[in-house]
Amino acid sequence: MDLQVFREQLFTEGEKLGFSDLEIYYEKLSSFGCQIYEGEIDDYRSSTVNGVSARGIINGKMGEAFTEKLDDASVSFLLHNMIENANISEDEPGELFDGKAEYEDLNFFSPTLSEVTIEEKIEFLKQVEKHIYDYDPRVVQTGYAAIQDQLIEKALFNNKGLELNDKNNFLFFVFSVVVKENDETKSDYYFKIVDDFSSVDPRHIAKEACEKSLRLLGGKSYPNKSYPVILESNTACELLAVFTPAFSAKSVQDDQSRLKDKLNTTITADVLTLQDNPHLTNGIRSSTFDSEGVPTKPLTVVENGVLKTYFHNLKTAKKDGVKSTGHGHKLSYRDPIGVRPSNFYVVPSEVSKEELYSDLKEGIIITSLSGLHSGANSISGDFSLAAEGFYVKNGKIASPTNKMTIAGNFFDLLKDVEKVASDLEFSPMDFYGYIGSPSLKIKELAVTID
Repeated sequence: MDLQVFREQLFTEGEKLGFSDLEIYYEKLSSFGCQIYEGEIDDYRSSTVNGVSARGIINGKMGEAFTEKLDDASVSFLLHNMIENANISEDEPGELFDGKAEYEDLNFFSPTLSEVTIEEKIEFLKQVEKHIYDYDPRVVQTGYAAIQDQLIEKALFNNKGLELNDKNNFLFFVFSVVVKENDETKSDYYFKIVDDFSSVDPRHIAKEACEKSLRLLGGKSYPNKSYPVILESNTACELLAVFTPAFSAKSVQDDQSRLKDKLNTTITADVLTLQDNPHLTNGIRSSTFDSEGVPTKPLTVVENGVLKTYFHNLKTAKKDGVKSTGHGHKLSYRDPIGVRPSNFYVVPSEVSKEELYSDLKEGIIITSLSGLHSGANSISGDFSLAAEGFYVKNGKIASPTNKMTIAGNFFDLLKDVEKVASDLEFSPMDFYGYIGSPSLKIKELAVTID
C-alpha cells in the first residue's frame, strides 16, 4: 500500500476509535557494508529495511506501536496495539507537534555517492589494503578493513496537517593497521567519511593509515606523574562522545547528570564552545526536523565556557517550561523518542595541533584510547583509560611511550582545557550522535606509563 493511502486510512480509522491526535513516522534504511582480509571478502552485508511507527493520544494517554508492513491489516494492528499500550501506560501523555513552524529548505542527499557501485567499493578496499601491505615491511596485517554506506529516508505526518520528508546518505571507511618491529606490536585505526568518492586516493589513504600505527613503534617508559596532555582530535571526540548524555535534559531531569542546575554557569574553560549543527553538510545526523517533527537549527550548547542550554525533546521541554531544541530522536522506527544531539562538536580555532605543544617543556600526546565503555562513568565523569601516545620534551616529540593509563574526571578536564586546535574530526562512535572535536591541550592529567 502507498504510504499516503496508508496514513489517510490510519488517521480516518483512528479518529473513529476516539484518537484525538495521531502521528506516523516512516523510515527506510538502505545500507551496504563490506570487510576484506588479505584481498578476500571477509564480511558482506546489503539490506533495505523500512517500517512505520505510529503514536496517538486516546483518553488522555499516549499509545505507540510499529510495523514493517503497509497494508489494511497493519492499520488495524497499529491502532489496537496503540490503544492497549495507552491503557497500560503510566507515563505522562506527551504531545504531538502541531507543525506551526518554518523549516529550512536543505538537501543532505549526495547523488554521486548513490551512484558508486558495489564493485567500485570492494575494489577500493582491495586497493587500499594492497597499498597498506606494500607500504612498509613492518606492516604485518590489516586488523580491520571495511567500507559502509547508508541511505536514510524519513517522513513524518500527523492529523494536524504536518507533512515532512528528509533524505540523507553517507559513506565511510575504516582501516586498522597492525605493525611489528622486533618484539613490539602496535596498531591504530584510520576513519574517514566522504561526500565525494571520486576524490579519494587509495594510495594516500593507505599511507595515512600506516603512518598512524608506525609512529607508535619504539615506545619508551617515562615517570608516572601528572603531565600537561594533548588529546589528539580523535581521542578528544571519543571522550566527548562517552559523556554527551550529560547534556541531555532527560539525564538532568532523571538526576543522571553532573550538569543539573548548571545553566548559565561556567562549566568549562572559556576557550571552549560546543555547538550542535543538524545542518552540517556532511554530518551523518543532519536533518531539517527531528523525530517529533520539530524543526532543527544550529544550537550553541556551551559558549566560551558557559552552559547555555540542554538538549530537549517535546516532553523534557514541557517539563522544564521551555521550547524543544529539536533533539527528540529515535534510533529507529522501532524505538521510542529519546533525547540525542545530531552533529555535536567542539568549535575549532585557527591554532595548529603542533602549536599546542610547541612551548611545552614536558608533556604527553594521547593518540588513541581504549576501554571507553568500561573505564568511564558517564554520570560521575570519572575515567581511567588505556592509552597510546608520545612523550614531548622542549616542544618536540621525543618518542612514543609504552602503554599508558590516563585517569581523571571529564568535567574537571573541561575546565582545564588551555588551547583548542583547528583539526576538527568526528568519531565513528555515533550512538549518542555524530560527535567531533579538534585536538585539545589539557593543563594537567594523571598518567601512568608501563
